[in-house]
Amino acid sequence: MPLHAPAGPALLVLEDGRTFHGETYGAVGETFGEAVFSTGMTGYQETLTDPSYHRQVVVMTAPHIGNTGMNDDDPESRRIWVSGYVVRDPARVPSNWRSVRTLDDELRDQGVVGISGIDTRALTRHLRERGAMRVGISSTETDPEALLARVLTSAEMSGAELAGEVSTATSYVVPAVGEKRFTVAALDLGIKANTPRMMAERGIEVHVLPATTSLAEVQALAPDGLFFSNGPGDPAATTGQVELLKGALAAQIPYFGICFGNQLFGRALGFGTFKLTYGHRGINQPVMDRTTGKVEVTAHNHGFAVDAPLEGSTTTPYGEATVSHVCLNDDVVEGLELRSPEGDLRAFSVQYHPEAAAGPHDAAYLFDRFCDLMEGTA
Repeated sequence: MPLHAPAGPALLVLEDGRTFHGETYGAVGETFGEAVFSTGMTGYQETLTDPSYHRQVVVMTAPHIGNTGMNDDDPESRRIWVSGYVVRDPARVPSNWRSVRTLDDELRDQGVVGISGIDTRALTRHLRERGAMRVGISSTETDPEALLARVLTSAEMSGAELAGEVSTATSYVVPAVGEKRFTVAALDLGIKANTPRMMAERGIEVHVLPATTSLAEVQALAPDGLFFSNGPGDPAATTGQVELLKGALAAQIPYFGICFGNQLFGRALGFGTFKLTYGHRGINQPVMDRTTGKVEVTAHNHGFAVDAPLEGSTTTPYGEATVSHVCLNDDVVEGLELRSPEGDLRAFSVQYHPEAAAGPHDAAYLFDRFCDLMEGTA
């Protein structure tokens, strides 16, 4: 006996007119966003609740999704943030001892419109060749041309300032586990729950702050370090946080940023940013840490990147900036370092996710590097 009534038809239309027919998955309705694909074979619950996916329709390249259901322990934020969800073969019944409900139920309860039963391989290849683009999913519209017309009037990701839409409204504190070693001001641009958790495990008291926080408010905490989180949107459309970071660098507050925090660090140092053709999303991206020569398998979720020279250093008002990490697939900048004229590390960032809860965990050492930076031993 099926858990639910048979799903009705659903329609997916890309902005270039490519159309896919499938079945309703999740909520009935219509949604729009930027179509992107994720190569992760595990961790779909963390993906769905990652605020960096705000306004994006995520296509899962792994064909079978939902087999471990949904639980109350793994969400990275207060809700599902994806605009829509695309899977090929959804699990009929979840099987995991921590599961408390099905993925289909969770999508439906949170009003997330999805589609299943389509050739996600063909869709992924199309996005890889043509680039990420706007898309519409509907389980109420049967005319592809009518849906395409609405897709073409929907918002684009370029030029979108979205961090304020996902950030916390009020500050809160995640206490250090055990003896307190440091105080960190963490700007929530779309922070994931595992980030302050991993800092707390290292004796850091984390003050998570709204995206609109000023430099004066940061300095009032007398923090040992400043952290910028991941988040959605176009870094070129973000100005207030860049000015905050410039002020913090001028005050020589130790800084660590990830993902969006890497892009804003690049802008504060005077580099530009650009939109990648289809971005990096998934849990299997190889990155070299050029400071150690080690290669890490890393988790990514970004559609923009920093435009900085891979070789040599760049003189900035705050010190000498260099590219510390690079993606081995396409030479995209994956990390930046700022050092004093004497060679002391002052700030650093990475484009990927060292806090990746679903793995891999190769990059967890970066939180220890942040502790060393604040301690003055980096």
